Amino acid sequence: MRLASLFRVLGTLVYGFIGWELGVALARTNELNTDSARYIVPATILCAALGYFLAPWIVIAPARAARNSLRQVPIGELLAGTLGLAVGVLIAALLTFPLSRLPPPFGNILPLITVIVLGYLGAAVLVLRQADIWSLLRPGRAAKIINPDGPLAVNAPSLTMLLDTSVIIDGRIADVAQTGFLMGSMAVPRFVLNELQYIADSPDALRRNRGRRGLEMLDRLQNNSDIKIDFIDIDPQDAQQVDDKLISLAIQLHAAVITNDYNLNRVARLQGVKILNVNELANAVKSVLLPGEEIPLKIIQEGKEVGQGVGYLEDGTMVVVESGRRFLNQEILVQVTKVLQTNAGRLIFAVPEGN
Repeated sequence: MRLASLFRVLGTLVYGFIGWELGVALARTNELNTDSARYIVPATILCAALGYFLAPWIVIAPARAARNSLRQVPIGELLAGTLGLAVGVLIAALLTFPLSRLPPPFGNILPLITVIVLGYLGAAVLVLRQADIWSLLRPGRAAKIINPDGPLAVNAPSLTMLLDTSVIIDGRIADVAQTGFLMGSMAVPRFVLNELQYIADSPDALRRNRGRRGLEMLDRLQNNSDIKIDFIDIDPQDAQQVDDKLISLAIQLHAAVITNDYNLNRVARLQGVKILNVNELANAVKSVLLPGEEIPLKIIQEGKEVGQGVGYLEDGTMVVVESGRRFLNQEILVQVTKVLQTNAGRLIFAVPEGN
């Protein structure tokens, strides 16, 4: 680090000041004379030497860690931390005068400690609770009518939707987003992107192809000017697994999670996180058929039971046709007899028309 020498000097001065104050407390006088020098000078030299030799651990290492961390901190958190630091230092300044009236060495040391502690607390509180504080400062985020006499204009808060690895690999989210039904902005956390890259680099051919398809899908979303997608660097430190990080981040940002993962779906709902499941959306928009309706269907394979034939509607819904095996590879008119909703989707039973 280029500023290593400067930080050594800083550590020497700070610890030398602390040593001076300790020496003054031991000598019980602020004046430097023959008697007081026996306490003040050795204490100052000893503490200054400690500050110089301990600087790599107490000054340089924290400064290097802070520099590396600041490179990864989003600008929103950086602004919130700066504002919180200013508020904390302002409160500490108000406490400086009463604390300085305490007997030495407390009156000289406690004001400095108070500034450090309150500055840290101010920055930490504002960073951790920035979403709640911004919402209090902007109460007008609720939906409201702008012009009652003209067309209705609604100011609704934009919903952030976090993409899970499974829904990126699935790929249907790009088509859904392109239709314009997703009202909000999509975001991909960096740890999800890292997991996707890990899958794309897998030695297993199937996993590698799935990972590459997911990366191609993200590229497609990013190149579409009608779709807003962001990549965020926030990495929750209170979780280790990707799913746990995603839930923690959704809670922190008050965001929704788009996923196809059944287990993530259930766990996130239990913790109060809004879930958008593409599979549930696909089932919801499938054709609604009632018993007695007639539909054209091509029988493409045999069913599990004797004599059954199986065909599929345009939306992928399976239709099981009783006595339909004899019409294999033919398109016939079938009559719906029963519609079942299962965990895997909608299942339709039918019979050939005229039976």
